[in-house]
Amino acid sequence: MITRMEIQETNRMISEANLDVRTITMGISLLDCAAGGLERFCGEIYDKITRAAERLVRAGDDIALQFGIPVVNKRISVTPVAQAAAGLRRREGGAREEDFVEIAKTLDRAAREVGVNFIGGFSALVQKGSTASDLALTHAIPRALAETERVCSSVNLGSTRAGINMNAVARMGRVIKETAARTAENGSMGCAKLVVFCNAVEDNPFMAGAFHGAGERDLVINVGVSGPGVVKRALEEVRGADFETVCETVKRTAFKITRVGQLVALEASKRLGVPFGIIDLSLAPTPAVGDSIAEILQEMGLAQPGAPGTTAALAMLNDNVKKGGVMASSYVGGLSGAFIPVSEDHGMVEAARLGALTLEKLEAMTCVCSVGLDMIAVPGDTSAETIAGIIADEMAIGMINGKTTAVRIIPAAGKRVGELVELGGLLGTAPVMPVNGYSCEAFIKRGGRIPPPIHSFRN
Repeated sequence: MITRMEIQETNRMISEANLDVRTITMGISLLDCAAGGLERFCGEIYDKITRAAERLVRAGDDIALQFGIPVVNKRISVTPVAQAAAGLRRREGGAREEDFVEIAKTLDRAAREVGVNFIGGFSALVQKGSTASDLALTHAIPRALAETERVCSSVNLGSTRAGINMNAVARMGRVIKETAARTAENGSMGCAKLVVFCNAVEDNPFMAGAFHGAGERDLVINVGVSGPGVVKRALEEVRGADFETVCETVKRTAFKITRVGQLVALEASKRLGVPFGIIDLSLAPTPAVGDSIAEILQEMGLAQPGAPGTTAALAMLNDNVKKGGVMASSYVGGLSGAFIPVSEDHGMVEAARLGALTLEKLEAMTCVCSVGLDMIAVPGDTSAETIAGIIADEMAIGMINGKTTAVRIIPAAGKRVGELVELGGLLGTAPVMPVNGYSCEAFIKRGGRIPPPIHSFRN
């Protein structure tokens, strides 16, 4: 039972500190659509998505109106398409690249029909090796993202149990470069809809990495909440206090934020007749002033993100967000913690512009945050091998630490260090950051697989 005091406090968080529910994401399994040829498969997935999600946007809008809680995005995640389409053209050696482009266009049409802004799951899981379907989808990514508006793509390249598929890492370096080139006219936007993972999770509601895992139900509702501004406002009230007070303040605030998400998730589940899955209690920033992870770090006492102490401050924030959130919901999942997407956080943009925040410092910060190198713009002439090396480093952090890490990097076509890439909306503005100029080409060309660490053998 939610009390009058909780309602009043929630209203203050919404009106004064930018609290919102960032996304209601409906997960939809496509495994039962895999029958017949390409035309039938595309017809089946279009029909299932539009039937299952026809009331999703309306439900989100009605919930926002009823409770006064902003529900920013309504989205869909689907079974990794490389798995769902693996049986196509069996007698011809499997689905082809052009087949996957057509599937992506079908997903885009379905997303447009039901009114969601993104649909995730144009994905492959290749941490231990690639099937013919995985390879065809991967090669199709540049065209698929260039020729669609709402489709998001992800590829899982490594895991703590499997190690890192370095052949796939090298391949994705080339795919990212081609995607940037194909979408050069709009700031290489395709790369903002493409993310690579180590230890990808099956119930992530946030884009661009959302997909509906094989262990999930046929349909499910996952909700992602956000509230950096609420945490910053709470910390302002204990300015100068010791670390124990800071931790308790973050925990109490995360509890309140997650309670809001729980309310919205249960109501969406009831209205849509779809089981409730998880709450992802991540602090996800926006370009708006007052809705920034960077501002939280500054409120903790750092002049700029990137200053000495940044990694410790982020570790403390991430841990206490989780501790507070898990007390508010029995089903916390997804990524949950603190995101540090550079372009989507005006404070991170400013720190990068000033030179306080570098690519190397961001990499260190990813050891303790919820995702990884997210929404990073680098010069357009950065080589595919250098991009692959950056990815490999981030995959290694995830593999060794048993955590999810990711890379969403934009080699902005025609842009140089110090220039800005305008992406618009929640994606914000990305300052082009310098990259270490020394080559890793010979390392990347070795190929093969980096074995898992010894602590992965836990059975």
